[in-house]
Amino acid sequence: MSYANEMKLEFDSRSCNEGFARVAVAAFVTQLNPTLEEVADVKTAISEAVTNSILHGYEGKICKILIECFIDGNEFIIHVIDHGRGIEDVKKAMEPLFTTKPDSERSGMGFAFMEAFMDEVKVESTVGEGTRVIMKKKIGRPRSEYEI
Repeated sequence: MSYANEMKLEFDSRSCNEGFARVAVAAFVTQLNPTLEEVADVKTAISEAVTNSILHGYEGKICKILIECFIDGNEFIIHVIDHGRGIEDVKKAMEPLFTTKPDSERSGMGFAFMEAFMDEVKVESTVGEGTRVIMKKKIGRPRSEYEI
């Protein structure tokens, strides 16, 4: 598929890189002239997806995380990809409050936050091969007939 613009970013699965990913993706989406709220939504969703890859996908091992961003009209599409352990039951993992690490300070709300801040969230995962989180968000509001 051909997009108006796209960006790829690969970085180590270190928690210090989560902020870098947030800022890089936020900078890329600015070409759509988003509101501050839309930028904050995208940054929050990216933060959750990257944190999930670091904590659950790689479980402390240093590997690579890939973010792909695409612009299609006013739709912003983000893929966050890891080649970690994968998710056995995606449907269960996406339930609010579900966590595979109940002894840690994790709330189990990562996917719920992604769904709350993005228009669409899809998770593709294969155990032993990794996970791809696909998120979409319309940026901007449709013009009214009076603004044309």
